[in-house]
Amino acid sequence: MRPNILKITAIGVFFICCSCGVWAGIAIVAALHHVNWQVTELLRQYMIATGMIRPTHTLVDFYTQIKGIEYLICVGFFVVFPLFYRYVSKERPRVRTGK
Repeated sequence: MRPNILKITAIGVFFICCSCGVWAGIAIVAALHHVNWQVTELLRQYMIATGMIRPTHTLVDFYTQIKGIEYLICVGFFVVFPLFYRYVSKERPRVRTGK
């Protein structure tokens, strides 16, 4: 009797997983239909809804965001470059071979 219960449980789990997969596929197709089959627009709406990006309404908003990103890149450069320079210009001991 034990193998039958495992078989029924496995079939139930498989059915639930397939149902979730079909539901997810239908949700994605419906969302793509809603945005006129544009994948990039769907991704943009998703990122705005989850707070990853915020919509820019004016050119000033856009340049302010770009300026902030440039400042972060500059800070990263000023931190990483001295470490890289120290690593590259480090004097290495010379190893003699032969007589």
